[in-house]
Amino acid sequence: MSGAKHSWQVWLDRRGRLSPLRVATLALLLLPVAKVLFDAGDIADGARPINDLIHRAGFWSLVFLGVTLAVTPLRRIARYGNLIDVRRMLGVGTFVYIAAHLALYIADLKCDLAKAFYELTHRVYLIVGGLAWIGLAVLAVTSTDGWTKRLGGLRWRRLHQTIYLIALLALIHYFQQTKADLTVPVFVSGLFAWLIGYRVLAWWLDRNELSTLSLLALSIVVALLTFIGEAVGIGLTFGVSPLRVLETVFDFDAGIRPGWQVLAAGLVVVLIDVIRARWPTRAPRAGAAAAE
Repeated sequence: MSGAKHSWQVWLDRRGRLSPLRVATLALLLLPVAKVLFDAGDIADGARPINDLIHRAGFWSLVFLGVTLAVTPLRRIARYGNLIDVRRMLGVGTFVYIAAHLALYIADLKCDLAKAFYELTHRVYLIVGGLAWIGLAVLAVTSTDGWTKRLGGLRWRRLHQTIYLIALLALIHYFQQTKADLTVPVFVSGLFAWLIGYRVLAWWLDRNELSTLSLLALSIVVALLTFIGEAVGIGLTFGVSPLRVLETVFDFDAGIRPGWQVLAAGLVVVLIDVIRARWPTRAPRAGAAAAE
């Protein structure tokens, strides 16, 4: 039985009914909190517990930003339009984690707001991160139906398309925070490149849905770019030739390079597209068909 829905009851759909998809999304968003509680002992015994939490919150905000961007391609590829119902939840959840990221940083400075302001306005990596934070804050505030009506559909969409610039700033901030091992940042960047590449390719081909062949080509191209990007990044960081780095691509004893991981993720998406394309569709009921 459905009833009136309050704004804080995020597990209910617009009709006030319990939504398994929303419940699963909420569980996903709370997963990092559960992980912190599970690791509480190790975090407390660490040299800098708050710093550990700062990095965790920042990393998960980036993860959920990627998941938010994945909603549009996945709902088309998986032929599951209901995914759009949780995009706002994911976006707001992303901001909650990046807000916690900033709050923990200020707490690590003994809540010295003057020092925090100075750091945020004088250190390049903090300026980049701060711009991403402001951008996500604006998108979170304007994510409501009320703001959609105030701004109008076109202006609202243009404003929220800045998510791509925000994602770029967040990735730059992540790279700037990484001291030596670039494996995870490169892998994350490859996934973001695939998500943006999907949109660019769909726009270029003027299609809402890409063919299986297009998805395969996109996955291969992005994987190759990931290999090249990692090689150039390592070359610039450690002063070695990018070609020498590329020579280790097939040396799996040294570890699986991010390019292979990105390709694997892309192939999983291709497999989903193949399966869903051959999935038998449910015929509409006679009454529903007549109503249409």
